[in-house]
Amino acid sequence: MLNEIKDNEGSHKRRMRVGRGIGCSKGKTCGRGGKGQTARTGVRIKGFEGGQMPIHRRLPKRGFNQHKRVEYSVVNVGDLQKAIDAGTLDAGKPITVEALVNAGISRNHPHGIKLLSKGTITSKVTIDITRASKTAVEAVEKAGGKVATQAVIQKPAKSKEA
Repeated sequence: MLNEIKDNEGSHKRRMRVGRGIGCSKGKTCGRGGKGQTARTGVRIKGFEGGQMPIHRRLPKRGFNQHKRVEYSVVNVGDLQKAIDAGTLDAGKPITVEALVNAGISRNHPHGIKLLSKGTITSKVTIDITRASKTAVEAVEKAGGKVATQAVIQKPAKSKEA
């Protein structure tokens, strides 16, 4: 019967009640030791190793990380030729970012897609893409095609102040 259902024996353990006097095993400091930062809740020094030099300060720091770096999804001209040969891309139509994503060659990236020159291309295609390397543009033009890139990144002009 539903009114006779109860938990298995020993499945529930009562919680430890702390701070109930020094006669209890968890009285006074409640098992937290003495005073200070570690006796408080929610406060810990991140990366503190007991006075030892923390690992993030022991390891060497190398290089420079640009916080406004722009990353592109990469497509090679060889990948385009394979897709054209397989029939997933139509060489007669302009190849755009949407066409590359729909064909499954690249994933849609927030900054766009960049065309690189790895591999060879033999089909005459028109490519409208975010960015392209010089050698990729030369490879497509050598095959008789055209590459149109969108100007996404513009470097700020340097002001000539005295």
